[in-house]
Amino acid sequence: MNGEHVEIDWSAAREANRENWDDRVPLHAVSYERESFDDPEHLSDVVRHDVPVLERFLPARSIVGLDVCHLQCHIGTDTVSLARAGARRVTGVDFSAPALETARAFAEEHGVDAEWVETDVLDARAAVSGDFDVVYTSIGTICWLSDLDRWSQQIQELLRPGGTFFIRDGHPALYALDEDAETLTARYRYFGDGSAQVWDDASTYAGDGTVSHTRTYEWPHSLAEILGALLGAGLRIVHVDEGRTLPWRFSPRMVEVPGGYAWPEDQRDLLPCTYTIIARRD
Repeated sequence: MNGEHVEIDWSAAREANRENWDDRVPLHAVSYERESFDDPEHLSDVVRHDVPVLERFLPARSIVGLDVCHLQCHIGTDTVSLARAGARRVTGVDFSAPALETARAFAEEHGVDAEWVETDVLDARAAVSGDFDVVYTSIGTICWLSDLDRWSQQIQELLRPGGTFFIRDGHPALYALDEDAETLTARYRYFGDGSAQVWDDASTYAGDGTVSHTRTYEWPHSLAEILGALLGAGLRIVHVDEGRTLPWRFSPRMVEVPGGYAWPEDQRDLLPCTYTIIARRD
């Protein structure tokens, strides 16, 4: 079953995914090492990696004093980190009520004033008030979305003129690989056709616990589709990059390296693990 393509209504797939992500909240609240945030200087590894890249393309080359909307924020560790990095106003958006409850309590515990909005990211503009200097999303996000044209339109409408969009995520070429193969072997669809991939897995990418709602649905999106959706929404691409490391272990063959996980050294230059795109609303 895992990785097979099925036809399923968006609302049914979305509900299955929401139940799965609701189940992940208590597991990730433990496994995300939130106690590290007791150090007021601590930032999540994801934000520590992303912000210096983002800042190179901001008008003042700094996130300090900017309004930031974080799409698919989950339990808020990256959102709180964006505030700690200097953002003036942070808004976290997610479709999981338990995730946002956990994020809200976490932010209050650490003295971070943030707004939390429960909505599908594909409906973000209608649910989120105001506009933003930066719209941010990172790691494990758009594979959960069926419609990237609608997604990119939300981003365009959330940004104020001159605003900047940032995404870093798993590379679609990586997601096409057989994670259990002994070599870099393509197994799954790279190019999407509108159908969803179905997965049945009780584990999550962090921690040792299991979830009750094991069925999830994802959509493959090629790099050309991602770029095309952003361009189609009227955004201007200002930066594209591809990376060799991941913040989670995609395959048992990956080895731990500074900043995350990577393929064995002799295979590290064969295939990208992540992509980063920065775009601007003119």
